[in-house]
Amino acid sequence: AATYAQTLQNIPETQVTTLENGLRVASEESNQPTCTVGVWIEAGSRYEDAKTNGAGFFVEHLAFKVRSWATSAHSCPIYSVHALHCIYISVELLGDLVQNCALEDSQIEKERGVILQELKEMDGNLADVTLDYLHATAYQGTALAHTVEGTTENIKHLTRADLASYVDTHFKAPRMVLAAAGGISHRELVDAAKQHFAGVPFTSKEDVVPALPHCRFTGSEIRARDDGLPLAHIALAVEGPGWADPDNVVLNVANAIIGRYDRTFGGGKNQSSRLAALAVEHNLCHSFEPFNTSYSDTGLFGFHFVCDPLSVDDMMFLAQGEWMRLCTSATESEVTRAKNYLRNAMVAQLDGTTRVCENIGSHLLHYGRRIPLEEWDARISAVDARMVRDVCSKYIYDKCPAVAAVGPIEQLLDYNRIRSGMFWVRL
Repeated sequence: AATYAQTLQNIPETQVTTLENGLRVASEESNQPTCTVGVWIEAGSRYEDAKTNGAGFFVEHLAFKVRSWATSAHSCPIYSVHALHCIYISVELLGDLVQNCALEDSQIEKERGVILQELKEMDGNLADVTLDYLHATAYQGTALAHTVEGTTENIKHLTRADLASYVDTHFKAPRMVLAAAGGISHRELVDAAKQHFAGVPFTSKEDVVPALPHCRFTGSEIRARDDGLPLAHIALAVEGPGWADPDNVVLNVANAIIGRYDRTFGGGKNQSSRLAALAVEHNLCHSFEPFNTSYSDTGLFGFHFVCDPLSVDDMMFLAQGEWMRLCTSATESEVTRAKNYLRNAMVAQLDGTTRVCENIGSHLLHYGRRIPLEEWDARISAVDARMVRDVCSKYIYDKCPAVAAVGPIEQLLDYNRIRSGMFWVRL
């Protein structure tokens, strides 16, 4: 088996070519029997307003009949896994989807019904509902408050003209990345892209470039109390950095220190995470997980937990206490453990051509380049306990959080009490 150092040194180079129309073509060639090829488009709910929210999700349903990942706030990925001899067919298919999106009235009405049914099913996933509420209150009055899927009311009333306008505005070559990973020649991929993506326009009509509006973070809360539900879902977050900010690496180390927990995990009280060990010992929650969700210029750094109605206060107290401990007394030993955990997660990105392809596409959209694993490893290695304490203090200590809560949440204390847990009074 290869060592960690050998793995870093033997990763194939990512080759990038920009076509005349601005389309970026990127690939990583390996000795795999299959390859994954996909298109990443800079679009999503961040570019939608209250009237058109959900247009990107609707267009995805209409056009992307290959296997597709859900549209996000900033990007819309479409990819397909094929045998090597099918690569030209795959690129041709993706090019046709991007350039000839079918917007027939009959198809629109058919997909409208499908989407409305999906929205009903999504309402049953309380974890996702809670995080949607968190965005709604944290970014109230801005585009990031919108859900990716849009509202039921919007889906019912979006017209063919709305969808056509969305496609005409965002489906432009400079806003796209054609990425591939596996047993594929970069030259062959570029040749196929020149043949099948040459018709993608360079500019939008009237040269209107979609603007990315600033999204203001607001410390606030939203509560949806329902005592008929068995478990409470609580999410708390502060404003984090955008995805290109180097502080993200330090915050990911901090989240690795906090760890995650679910009752299905083994180990009992012998968890490496201090918060997980306390949760097991005192039977505080069914699960908890920290998150660091980044966008281009802002982000949400926080945690989400699921617990019984009478454990809400204790779990919130201990979770905020863990944040304060990271700000004031994170130790070198736990930072070392967290860094090793991150390295393991980083190497796991190499598991299969699909994950590598997704990594290439998202990196080129977010950073403008594919950041190699050696560079990520160097950034992780540079983190020490003092950096964790300083960066956590910068984003967490004495900051106004956003709070979202769903279910039997009578025991969730007043916002001002939660706010007072964001600092320690020390002599």
